[in-house]
Amino acid sequence: MLNPWRLRLLGLLDTLGTVRAVAETLHLSPSTVSQQLAVLEKETRSRLLERSGRRVRLTRAGIVLARRGREILDRMAEAEAELRAMNDEPIGTVRLGVFQSAIHTLAVPATTRLAESHPHLNVELVESEPHESSPAMRTGELDVIVTTTDYVKFPWDRDLEIIPLGTDPVVLVLPSDHPLARHRVVDLAACANETWACDRSGSYMAELTQRLCRESGFEPRVACRFSNYLLLLDHVAARRSVALLPALAVAPSRALVTRELTTPVHRNVTIVVRRGTAPRAAVDAVVGALRDHPDIPVLTAPGSTEGG
Repeated sequence: MLNPWRLRLLGLLDTLGTVRAVAETLHLSPSTVSQQLAVLEKETRSRLLERSGRRVRLTRAGIVLARRGREILDRMAEAEAELRAMNDEPIGTVRLGVFQSAIHTLAVPATTRLAESHPHLNVELVESEPHESSPAMRTGELDVIVTTTDYVKFPWDRDLEIIPLGTDPVVLVLPSDHPLARHRVVDLAACANETWACDRSGSYMAELTQRLCRESGFEPRVACRFSNYLLLLDHVAARRSVALLPALAVAPSRALVTRELTTPVHRNVTIVVRRGTAPRAAVDAVVGALRDHPDIPVLTAPGSTEGG
């Protein structure tokens, strides 16, 4: 019967090329690796290795077994994951798509807690804006997304489970010494002559900024478009522009202030998963960690006025 450990050694030799590299990867001695590969040859009654100068290389039979062995090990891992999932143990990989402003404030703390509580669960974190994450969810590229259902192109498919997370206010971001910073609440019409920093064209926040400015009677004069909110905030802090951003995106800073709008605007933040997603225990663990956000004060209970 084939030994999984020795199959792994053979697969690594095929990938890494030398016995020494395999030994260093697994923190073993080269002689131990060589001995185990020799045992594998006896078990299979096949010549798996041949010498080439001072090195060894895989024979044709060795290459076939190494590659088949990887398939066998993958199948064994899948079977183990299925069994653990049946016992409600979170295991496997969950691909989590999150819009930029929630990565450091929401997703990173959640995945950090998961790494401690569920060591067999791997969360692959992907930056994905609302106009990107919804299609990726439909095609199966993402298993869980944090998004906003206010985005006009959001697919309200029956096979999607939508879990409200809270509301995130949209705020006006100003340099700290801007004249409008003296006000607690600002009428957006007062910004008609300002220069604006915006997200990239076609994104959720770029379209929202344009719409709100037009509703206030002016077309925003855009100085820059950055997909990276840190760059956008730096531009505002340098007194080059103002911006509209979700409160989640703005970390405390002496160079910046945020102000509410006279007509409150928020986005509804939600978690979305596909119904029947497998492994469900893993998905449920990720959803649970996202909903447990004690250190994120900007998310409030759903129910305030809709504004984007």
